[in-house]
Amino acid sequence: MTLSPLKTPVVYPEPDGSPMAESDPNRDYLVYGVESLKIHFQDSSDVYVSGNLWLSYEQGVSDAAVSPDVFVVFGVENRPRRSYKVWEEQGKTPDWVLEVTSGSTRRKDEREKPLIYAQMGVSEYFQYDPTGDYLTPSLKGRRLTQDGYQIITPNYLENRTLVIPSFVLGLELWLFPNGQLRFFNPQQGEFLRTYREERERGDQEQQRAEQEQQRAEQEQQRAEQERQRAEQEQQRAEQERQRAEQERHEKELLRQRAEQERQRADILAARLKELGINPSDLV
Repeated sequence: MTLSPLKTPVVYPEPDGSPMAESDPNRDYLVYGVESLKIHFQDSSDVYVSGNLWLSYEQGVSDAAVSPDVFVVFGVENRPRRSYKVWEEQGKTPDWVLEVTSGSTRRKDEREKPLIYAQMGVSEYFQYDPTGDYLTPSLKGRRLTQDGYQIITPNYLENRTLVIPSFVLGLELWLFPNGQLRFFNPQQGEFLRTYREERERGDQEQQRAEQEQQRAEQEQQRAEQERQRAEQEQQRAEQERQRAEQERHEKELLRQRAEQERQRADILAARLKELGINPSDLV
């Protein structure tokens, strides 16, 4: 009986807890890419967004792995993963990839990774150079065809902002003249934000709401003051009307008394005449 040799288990790349060294611009845009796309697709249970994660694309081959800076997979469960193994995900490879290019990754991003991503069937592959030192222009998009990747022709706005549409994401990637990259949602007409930017926006919205509430309360107070002033004016007008009515009434009483006095004087004069007395003689 011969013993077959023990097979060495294949060890696939996994995170070891050590942070990967990145420059500030590369790290910032890696965070922006992952967070903004996570927020954009947060309501889709079958869209997975990640970045700087080991992605193994060939079972049994430990070094058949890449770590895209930002990638999106449609048709898989949206849940946290320690790594992404294509054969454990029904063969689903990323549909969209962004590499944030630096001096150390330029060669791989330009030559090696396009071949790997094309072989994997990544529909769109984008590169972005935040410093503008390695790519001209600093944003480049490729779309997979039967003949391999073809450069996506960019559009330019009047202010020289470069715009590349992503059919896969349903978004546009905008490169501003100052080198800043942003995802733009043409359906909603707004740029995608990170969690921090969402919080800041929420804080600003809350501040605006509080200011609007304060303004509304001030307007309500002013309206209440105006109502009170109007009531006071109405009360003063009613008091004036009552005083005028009282004066008119008093004048009418005086007139009536005067009339009564006149009538009594006439009656007295008539009686005196009946008695043969001339009233004028009594004066």
